[in-house]
Amino acid sequence: MKVTSWAVVGVMMLAGACARREEAVQPAPAKVESPQAAAPAMHMKPAPSAPTAAMGQPGSLTRLADPSLVCMVNNQLMGKPQIPIEVAGQTYYGCCEMCKDRLAKDAAARTATDPVSQKPVDKAKAVIGITHDGNAIYFENEETFSTYSKQLASATK
Repeated sequence: MKVTSWAVVGVMMLAGACARREEAVQPAPAKVESPQAAAPAMHMKPAPSAPTAAMGQPGSLTRLADPSLVCMVNNQLMGKPQIPIEVAGQTYYGCCEMCKDRLAKDAAARTATDPVSQKPVDKAKAVIGITHDGNAIYFENEETFSTYSKQLASATK
């Protein structure tokens, strides 16, 4: 009995889908009086900010001017300001209460290793680079950021 009732439901859904499809296929009006008349139907998004504009381009590294946009525990660009955490006069950023607690209590979460110099870097003082997929990389200065950026670009050519 269950198979029969499911078959009936399936046929009813198919019939309803076909009816909606026929309605959706109706031809559009042939002429639009003015571009302003068509404008309300358009849905435009604002241009992405600089860090997100470069994303999706392998081999790109974008210098992040605003460190508050990164969760310094997940090391990811979050796209909006994160929760500030003050520790020993330095400001770190976390995306949630768990990250906030970890930054406050775990010194290892507040440091990274510069990929060029191999020196430890305080994330609050670091130059932050964002990769094409939103990962944050921390550098001790502009020079190591530039060196790494050039190496990354040449490696992907």
